[in-house]
Amino acid sequence: MMNLPRNTPEDPVPQDPMTYSIPSEPYRTEETIKRSRFISSVAHAPTEEEAKAFIRGIRAEFPDATHNCWAYVAGPPGDTARVGMSDDGEPHGTAGKPMLTVLLHSGIGEVAAVVTRYYGGTKLGKGGLVRAYSGAVRAALEGLGTREKVDLIILEVTLDYPRIAAVKQAIESLGSRIVGERYEADVSLDVELPREKEDRLVRAIMDLTGGQARISR
Repeated sequence: MMNLPRNTPEDPVPQDPMTYSIPSEPYRTEETIKRSRFISSVAHAPTEEEAKAFIRGIRAEFPDATHNCWAYVAGPPGDTARVGMSDDGEPHGTAGKPMLTVLLHSGIGEVAAVVTRYYGGTKLGKGGLVRAYSGAVRAALEGLGTREKVDLIILEVTLDYPRIAAVKQAIESLGSRIVGERYEADVSLDVELPREKEDRLVRAIMDLTGGQARISR
């Protein structure tokens, strides 16, 4: 495995990390190139540990394969902070690196890919291998279902009882939701919301409570 440094001038520019596409479910494609089978499996990998677990699972599924080459981006699209790749015995730079390049430029985050190869007896050459492995990942990503990931945070809002109804209405109107409530001398609300809406909600609550509410992460 090779860990790359954070963004260099040659790296893709990360998208807005607040909202981005991630795999909604595992997906697989297969093609034959000069009698070699290339099976490309992709899946959601929100952490490096989960990416590595997915890779181990594919290796266990295809233990007799000639190669199980892999790459992952365990973060937002284009972010090189948590990436990995392996040629798994193929000539250096012909599998893992081109696979990772495709993932980094795909616009999809938190994704892992394993390309399983069963050698068919005909050598492809370095250029042919690069095209085969990058093409296998690209084909899988084209059919991959995705969903939107929103970066959520939880705020604890403490206020007095007379303001509860107005504050709850403001929370709901800003697309946030209350995930916990505690009623003691004051009321404490745990509010889940997209990070991008934090400033708007804080301002609204402070306006409604005359600056008396206490708000913390």
